[in-house]
Amino acid sequence: MVTIGIHPAYNKLSADKKIEEMTIPMEVVIPLHQHIGAPCKPIVEKGQEVVAGEKIGEVKSFVAAPVHASISGKVKDIKKTLMPVGYRMDCVVIEGDGKDTWASFESRDLGELEPAHIIERVKEGGLVGMGGAAFPTHVKLSPPPQKKIDTFIANGAECEPYLTCDHRLMVEQPELIVLGMGAAMKALGCSKGIIGIENNKPECIDAMEKQVGSSSYEIQVRSLKSRYPQGAEKTLIHSLLGRKVPMGGLPMDVGVVVQNVGTLKAIYDAVYLGRPLAERVITVTGSVGEPKNLLVRIGTRIGDLIDFCGGYLGETGKIISGGPMMGIAQESDDVPVIKGMSGILIQRVEEVEEKGERPCIRCGSCIDFCPMGLLPTTIVKYAKKGMYEDCDRYSIANCIECGCCSWVCPSNIPLVHWLKYGKSELVKKKRRTENEKKGGGK
Repeated sequence: MVTIGIHPAYNKLSADKKIEEMTIPMEVVIPLHQHIGAPCKPIVEKGQEVVAGEKIGEVKSFVAAPVHASISGKVKDIKKTLMPVGYRMDCVVIEGDGKDTWASFESRDLGELEPAHIIERVKEGGLVGMGGAAFPTHVKLSPPPQKKIDTFIANGAECEPYLTCDHRLMVEQPELIVLGMGAAMKALGCSKGIIGIENNKPECIDAMEKQVGSSSYEIQVRSLKSRYPQGAEKTLIHSLLGRKVPMGGLPMDVGVVVQNVGTLKAIYDAVYLGRPLAERVITVTGSVGEPKNLLVRIGTRIGDLIDFCGGYLGETGKIISGGPMMGIAQESDDVPVIKGMSGILIQRVEEVEEKGERPCIRCGSCIDFCPMGLLPTTIVKYAKKGMYEDCDRYSIANCIECGCCSWVCPSNIPLVHWLKYGKSELVKKKRRTENEKKGGGK
């Protein structure tokens, strides 16, 4: 595994901005699919009154997570709406009543709960990975019996440029992160924990070190070199433990579970307070009036976040959900905040001027800097020709879409674009093949 990393300009414009609670919106659009896995089915109807924290979307599949109302009011509609991921999906639209009435929750002490109860509270809370992957959290806390977890890692690296929501959580709410980490470790039966933080965040390291001493679990804070993509799950495991997750494998294959610090705060809310994931901290940054870290209700229109931060500065070139390396450019600002959204980045026109693509000069830079040890240009060559079996043969599924290859490419080849495209087309082809087999080839 390559660990050299790249060093894009970090531009942490909002690192010193305390978390600010945003005005409660009068309307939210809550997608019924905000996670890896099966989508939810709505359990509310148009015209129905709901309160904040009430479950509005239920799941039957294990790899899935329910969704909850983030404001109180009336269900205005259930319809397909454009999402930050670029396609339309079913959403519950709630018109607020201005009262912000919340459902009642049952608080519990961790000592009262068995591992199964912890996992159930996490599942019912609709928790997913909040670093961007949005993998259902209860699934991560339920590895197969044969996969023994000996180390739990809290990911506080936040190596993506511009984003600072995790930074502020570690500085302002370290106690809740450590309590959430303890709950996760109890669920896993794991006694050793590590909090990994890049060394360019000394105040985060200091805040977390002051907290771990009060934990009943064996938790240590480890300083990491500042490099991208240090926070990628497999890279983080290698940096902290020297363990290499096998190609096509998962962290649990080497006895590790990793959770983002924002997810650990949500675990605290769900386990201790019984509170579901209905709001999260988001960084709004770049060319806006005032970059901020905001506590935002799920389903809030991102244009409202931008307005709350003073609006656009100059001519806007791109609106990105996430950061500049792994984020997704948006068609408009009329899309909702979802559980896995960690930031909104506004870039001016001059920042996103496209450079002309030139032929590959076979320099090998994309290979040297790929943290997964892949051959990006070879895979892209096959993806462009629609040869997806060959993409599969060269392990395209192991691409984490970090953007390192595109960043170092002197020929300006949009490698990540083609890698994402190839991965999606390969998945579609495999699904078609499976469906044909189920249908007897008809």
